[in-house]
Amino acid sequence: MKNIALYVCPEFLLLDLAGPLAAFEAASLVAGRNVYTLAVTSSKGGAVISSSGIAVETNAFNAFTADTVIFIGGRLEPMFEAEQICAASTHALGAIRVASVCTGAFLLAETGFLAGKRATTHWKAVPIFLERYPAVTMQPDLIYVADGNTWTSGGATAGIDLALALIEADYGVEIAQSVAQHLVVYHRRTGGQSQFSELSKMEPASDRIRRSLTFARDHLAEPLPIERLAEVANLSIRQFGRAFRQETGETPAKAVERLRVEAARLRLRESSEPIEKIAVSVGFTDPERMRRAFIKLHGMSPQTVRRLER
Repeated sequence: MKNIALYVCPEFLLLDLAGPLAAFEAASLVAGRNVYTLAVTSSKGGAVISSSGIAVETNAFNAFTADTVIFIGGRLEPMFEAEQICAASTHALGAIRVASVCTGAFLLAETGFLAGKRATTHWKAVPIFLERYPAVTMQPDLIYVADGNTWTSGGATAGIDLALALIEADYGVEIAQSVAQHLVVYHRRTGGQSQFSELSKMEPASDRIRRSLTFARDHLAEPLPIERLAEVANLSIRQFGRAFRQETGETPAKAVERLRVEAARLRLRESSEPIEKIAVSVGFTDPERMRRAFIKLHGMSPQTVRRLER
């Protein structure tokens, strides 16, 4: 039996809390025995109001002995209060393993546990994180990062991915796979946060343009001329081109190139595949075209990205 505390600050995100809780609860269900004791903790205990206005009853952090403490994301300002940092630091010191969901990485960083380690957080919060915690090696595209006894995860639903990884570390791959099946989620989700962040940055207003972008992301290795994307959107080429630019600020060709670069960047970081193979796998016809696209978007070549980010 392992004890897990999920620490919340005022204005925490409910989904950041609910996702991991559901996964750990499911672990006991599929194992047929109680494998986790769970507690939601806070600096003083009692009701803590989430960002949606819903209150959750909590235990005082010093009233529950935890093997693992997971810091839940939410608004940043409450995490920077001295009371929260002090409680979080003490809570983490008593644990064997510490973790965070989404922006909970900021509170974990405030405790000093992330100094000199690799970590991730929600892609949108990365610039603020990098400025505030230069001693942390940020890996912004990864869904979760494990560095020794310190684990961090990206955006809200990545808390489920993190929980599944912790369950696998504790009780093996079969239990983790069964939990994923129970929750109807992927056991190991492919891709990184960029596959969502790049689409989010373009933020098309209409379902038709969103559908074409999602189709492009799912078929990057294939030719994606404007004619094909227009057909997915059920628009004429002229209508599609005009609507796409109005809603995303980019041409379809530039948007596809951006998605391909981000897909290639993830593979450069996570595999040792030859660059030539990666270029073809994400839809670039040759490595030189991929190199030019990387320099245009990131100011560095694929080789440099691989060297710096692995």
